[in-house]
Amino acid sequence: MAKQPMLKFVDVERDMPEKRDAGERNRDFDEIYAEYADAKAAEQASRCSQCGVPYCQSHCPLHNNIPDWLRMTAMGRLKEAYDISQATNTFPEICGRICPQDRLCEGNCVIEQSGHGTVTIGAVEKYITDTAWERGWVEEITPAAERQESVGIVGAGPAGLAAADVLRRAGVQVTIYDRHDRAGGLLTYGIPGFKLEKDVVMRRVEQLERAGVKFVLNCNVGEDLSFQAIRGQHDAVLVATGVYKTRELGGPGVGASGIVRAIDYLTASNKVGFGDEVEDYANGTLNADGKKVVVIGGGDTAMDCVRTAIRQGATSVKCLYRRDRANMPGSQREVANAEEEGVEFVWLSSPVGFKGDPVTGVVVQKMRLGEPDASGRQSPEPIEGSDYTEDADLVIKALGFEPENLPELWGEEELPVTRWGTVMAEFNSGSTALNDVYAAGDIVRGASLVVWAIKDGRDAANAMLESFASQGAQVAAE
Repeated sequence: MAKQPMLKFVDVERDMPEKRDAGERNRDFDEIYAEYADAKAAEQASRCSQCGVPYCQSHCPLHNNIPDWLRMTAMGRLKEAYDISQATNTFPEICGRICPQDRLCEGNCVIEQSGHGTVTIGAVEKYITDTAWERGWVEEITPAAERQESVGIVGAGPAGLAAADVLRRAGVQVTIYDRHDRAGGLLTYGIPGFKLEKDVVMRRVEQLERAGVKFVLNCNVGEDLSFQAIRGQHDAVLVATGVYKTRELGGPGVGASGIVRAIDYLTASNKVGFGDEVEDYANGTLNADGKKVVVIGGGDTAMDCVRTAIRQGATSVKCLYRRDRANMPGSQREVANAEEEGVEFVWLSSPVGFKGDPVTGVVVQKMRLGEPDASGRQSPEPIEGSDYTEDADLVIKALGFEPENLPELWGEEELPVTRWGTVMAEFNSGSTALNDVYAAGDIVRGASLVVWAIKDGRDAANAMLESFASQGAQVAAE
């Protein structure tokens, strides 16, 4: 009888891939985790308890069949593990790198609840698909037959790319329109290389290009090309723009030079990583080198900013957050990585003003946690007379993102939006009140996770395919 390959969590301890020393990694933008070796990946996958009710799978937005591909990995059947992983996830190697597993699959692992330490699901997921690329298992997208239907996708981020993948595999003609000079959206210009090296994204974009997906880049819809023109050229349109409008700060001095948006700062850094010439980086506007940096915010974007500033050579980096560590929205793993790299967190602190122009300091008011708000988290309350000044040469606003006013920008007043400005779309299908117009990702959900954008893009693409099929059946019947 074959030896049981699973249920090793009692004897085998949790072991993440080796992390590069903080003193080494904080000088470059390479990914900080090494890759598992075959034996180590199999060992860690074998810790899975193969639950009857796999909470890891149910808490994954894509409902990835995690127990099965862990079992295949433990048995050394990596090609099958990849096939299972790829069946439900367009970009498993990307999710393995950037998903907050501590809040999703790993955070709901049964053996974690029993005190044995969660299975390292994200690291194994990354390993499986990286191995698939290395060994040539990732097949080209080759539709069984070409179809006449055409879809235009506005936005080349994770939702748009995931939808394009599903549609092209079905033979649909796909064109993606994006304002940037490279596809990938947030994956390319929002997330730093130390979390997601850019060749990982570009090889997926190139795979779609080889499959026949057309990319129209440097295209601002509403300026360079009207939304109405895009609708006229395609049988259906997917709105997958993401949300890029920065939430603003208030207070005296907020308009001073040296106070910048997180998206501008991260985009400049990533462009430099590609070898581009960026004037605002070269002149120091979006460069932390030699500066005292203060980042305002407590989400994953703030973590990306503080860790980028360290790598650019800032003399000090502080992160101001109005709640405490336990109540911050960002990944705790990212906070720990940032602290190792030299970032200082100033908890229960809120900016109330700024000094100097160019900025020389942030006026900070200390906070305390009061009664819970509607979300259940304790609301921060100011402590009177607690103001002080944090020195700063560069202040980065990382307070989150809101949707742009698409009906106004695109001259499409009938595009339905919520009171928050997000596009109003049906749950699961992404269908809107506009005929043959769908929406997916952050522009529907508000600022959210890449894995949710992938799910929404896939769901919208499948809804389009169902619509095309029903329209075809109707024509045939007539």
